[in-house]
Amino acid sequence: MRNAARVSDPVGDLLSAVVATASAVRGGGPVQPPTLERPSKPDFGDYSTNVAMLLAPGMGQPPRAIAERIAEGLGERLGNDLGRAEVAGPGFLNLFMSDAWCCRSLAGTLEAGDAYGAGDRSGAQRINVEFVSANPTGPVTVASGRHAAYGDSLCRILEFAGNDVDREYYVNDRGGQIERFVASIRARGQGEDPPEDGYQGAYVVEVAQRLPGAAEIDGEKLARRAVEIMLEEVRETLARFRVHMDRFSSEEALHDSGAVAEVLDRLEEREHVYPLDGAVWLRTTSFGDDKDRVLMRSNGELTYFGSDIAYHEDKRARGYDRVIAVWGADHHGYVARMRAAWEALGGDPEQLELLIMQLVSLIEGGQRAQMSKRGGEFVTLDDLVEDIGVDATRWFLLQRSHDTPLDLDLDLARRRSQDNPVYYAQYAHARIASILRRAGEERVTRALAADVAGSAEELHRSARSLVKRLLEFPEEVTEAAERRAPHRLTTYVTEVAQDFSAFYRDCKVVGAAEEGGDEDLRIATCESTRRVIARSLDLLGLAAPAEM
Repeated sequence: MRNAARVSDPVGDLLSAVVATASAVRGGGPVQPPTLERPSKPDFGDYSTNVAMLLAPGMGQPPRAIAERIAEGLGERLGNDLGRAEVAGPGFLNLFMSDAWCCRSLAGTLEAGDAYGAGDRSGAQRINVEFVSANPTGPVTVASGRHAAYGDSLCRILEFAGNDVDREYYVNDRGGQIERFVASIRARGQGEDPPEDGYQGAYVVEVAQRLPGAAEIDGEKLARRAVEIMLEEVRETLARFRVHMDRFSSEEALHDSGAVAEVLDRLEEREHVYPLDGAVWLRTTSFGDDKDRVLMRSNGELTYFGSDIAYHEDKRARGYDRVIAVWGADHHGYVARMRAAWEALGGDPEQLELLIMQLVSLIEGGQRAQMSKRGGEFVTLDDLVEDIGVDATRWFLLQRSHDTPLDLDLDLARRRSQDNPVYYAQYAHARIASILRRAGEERVTRALAADVAGSAEELHRSARSLVKRLLEFPEEVTEAAERRAPHRLTTYVTEVAQDFSAFYRDCKVVGAAEEGGDEDLRIATCESTRRVIARSLDLLGLAAPAEM
């Protein structure tokens, strides 16, 4: 369902024509949005719609009869664009588009240039996306790397869909984990083992070496310097992974500024908090949570929840249209209470999205690696990138929905073969670049300036299939943005690569005239495919190589 206008969207225009025709057949008024899908078999048409079955209950007529009337109306509305329409089954309407429509649609993708598939910015939203936000007590792990790949790709897609996006990293630079980190650094600085509940990794030794005399440094000062060191490494790791943050927000700064105390006072003024057994509780059950939550323990210590409420209120006060946070799997039970706190402070619950990222496991030789930052038994994102490369790392971390556990097959990710999906997609781009180089820059320029829309070539089935796949790109961007689903683009770009392989097998490009083909059209098809693959890879944060 397209909510934003797109530059050159023939399939969207076709859907609009179906809706307009259906409305006319019914006698006016809005029509329930129908589907417009590509049938699994070309014999069933280029597109199929259920619009007649949606109209039937209200019109009191058989769906097939309504479909016949819509087919007639579409023929008049679309003219030569519609080859024919057939009624199938209980009332599906199968549409067979003409070669002329395919050629003109292809030309539209080229004319749109870099804007093909982009959203209309007149409806832009200001969106904040907080992701990664790993505790600054160790290097970025593979688990946090999944957050980084997902969050960055989501931001790219949201921006391409026409929104203004702020990328944010929340630094938990106070509390128990920082105290344990500091204690671990002190111990290593004295040549001792960290406390049993401290951090055991070798990186703690390296931090201690960068802080000579750690045992004598004031606790707060040592904590600040240690966090600075870890954040410096985080920034470097993320930069290597092609991820940048617009903002790093500090938990400690919220306390120092008085923002946390102010939020607690506001909650008390609104009568959402109450004392019980010496502790202070937030009445989250008033907003759908299954039980009330502690804000301040009986010993006067503020819970992490209290700080987090202040952080989300700070984001809300910045005036975003939507606030998205990507949390780890261990935060699943935290969602309801944060939504409750957001609403308790006057926030619109529709503005807040809390997405839970499931775990990632590394698989090598059929064995699963166990990872624990505190225990020092983990694989860093840098290690994984060094092993399989940035492109493979991002692809494999993105290829499944964020709410699904992910097994990353290292043996497959290392392969430089067609079995490796990232290699397969990138190789398709490189192959097209090679074809265009063989044709020559001048020849490609002439082809793109030619009247591709008016080509008289009778399209091969594989050519039609490829063009239709390219026309799906705007909708894929829309769906990936609205569903917060970058993984859709890994599937889509693989399908584009597969369709191109079939096209290139069946249709000669350079020298097409030798077999009676339109070389301008085929070169244009290659260039449109190259652009769509390049854009899809870019939205995933991957390179589109010209040679491999």
